[in-house]
Amino acid sequence: MSTRTPRIALAALGVITLALAGCSAADGGNGGGDAAEGAQTTLEKAQESGTITLAVASERPYSWVEDGEPTGATVALHKEIFSNLGIDDIKVEEVDWNSLIPGLNAGRWDVISAGMSILPDRCKQAAFSDPEIMYTTTLAVPKGNPQNLSDLDSVAANGEVTLAVQSGAIEEGYAEDLGITDVIKVDSATAGLEAVQSGRADAFALTAVSLNWMTKDSDDLETTGAFVQEIDGVEQIGAGATVFRKEDTELLKAYNEELAKITGDEQAYLDLVEPFGFTAENLPPADLTTEQLCAGDLG
Repeated sequence: MSTRTPRIALAALGVITLALAGCSAADGGNGGGDAAEGAQTTLEKAQESGTITLAVASERPYSWVEDGEPTGATVALHKEIFSNLGIDDIKVEEVDWNSLIPGLNAGRWDVISAGMSILPDRCKQAAFSDPEIMYTTTLAVPKGNPQNLSDLDSVAANGEVTLAVQSGAIEEGYAEDLGITDVIKVDSATAGLEAVQSGRADAFALTAVSLNWMTKDSDDLETTGAFVQEIDGVEQIGAGATVFRKEDTELLKAYNEELAKITGDEQAYLDLVEPFGFTAENLPPADLTTEQLCAGDLG
């Protein structure tokens, strides 16, 4: 499978503040991680201030900001979970995808809320919660699908297709593993769709729930059927989770305890994510673990 680590890139940060007061990871201290003896942990600081900072990559319908307010399936999950932990005020920063983990480890925010796929190389850099969202892949193509594409294997077989991928996303790794060389790398889902609309790319690969959501009202784009990509005969399991600093063990444990109450109750899960196009098929199976995914144990 692809275990590529996102390349570090600096991006301008657009800060959307939901709380008028409170401190975030960027306010100083020990960089936001679980502290040395006698100092507050990230969880303790967040509970005391009632505030936590989330980073999002503006990928719909996972998490984005609209009319100054954060929204999306992962934001809905996080509002519920952190409220249950006594943290009611959420600050959100929209950043480039490749800046999510580097900024987390630099203490610029406390948590990544982007439905990030659990991959072995990423697990070396940060700690992932239990799986939250299962997803498949699809292609956004011009209306009528002129190249008759169905999946990434069809792109590789065609030989004349220019494929757009989001830099750092798992689809970039899939394309490399399949030997697809005519690739345009973009920094956001919106940029990928624009590449297809402008004719710079013939297709854009991303998670099916994202592209279905973003093209549902489009006059010039459509999506192919959802698929699970195979690499060397192994199906690539797409499971997204919330991301924490490795030292934030107390925060991660508390988060997972609240998450289990939601993922263990299908209706509770759907109440939060169904408004954003997710279904029971996106609910992770109970026997799928972060440890398996971090080890690359896909069967």
